[in-house]
Amino acid sequence: MATSPPASDAQGDGPQPDGPHRAGAHGPGERPSVPGLNADLGWALGVVFRSYVKAVDALFSDLPGGPRGYQLLASAAHDLAGNQGLLSQQLGIDRTVLTYLIDDLEELGLVERRPDPADRRSRQVIATDKGRALWSQRQEALRHVEQHVLGALGDDGPAFRALLQRLAAGANELDPITSVCAVVEQLMPADATGKATGRANRRR
Repeated sequence: MATSPPASDAQGDGPQPDGPHRAGAHGPGERPSVPGLNADLGWALGVVFRSYVKAVDALFSDLPGGPRGYQLLASAAHDLAGNQGLLSQQLGIDRTVLTYLIDDLEELGLVERRPDPADRRSRQVIATDKGRALWSQRQEALRHVEQHVLGALGDDGPAFRALLQRLAAGANELDPITSVCAVVEQLMPADATGKATGRANRRR
């Protein structure tokens, strides 16, 4: 007749993996690991990017165009918008869609069109006082989003940011990008990126 195993082993008190290698165990401030993906750079970058984009999308959801509207407002607030043709190239936005986006921001009193002193046939997009105030407010909120995304790193956050910027610069030298918007659209599903504008979608 088979004998029963020692009580300690039957109750699971025998030798077990120690520390974080034990199933479901993780130290303070750490997240549970995902078997098979811990060493996958693409998965890690994707998870962080997804978290960032979701937070940013929520932050700018009340602006026409979402994140794109914020980028346009930021360019106008820094007097970098120039004429609409140049702005379209800088932001990687279709010129027709850009026109509707500027219209929406103008209706809200955030930007205005002014004749270009260098070319009276062109118009510059300038942020109003209201637009600059809103941009400043959202810029501060964006910093909080970044701190939240990097919060798990604690004091290592600044070092990680510096290394990431260095990595991004190196990658961009090998494969230059011309539009931040285009990069986001390549990485995220169509329904997860900021829509052009309600008016642009209606007129299409």
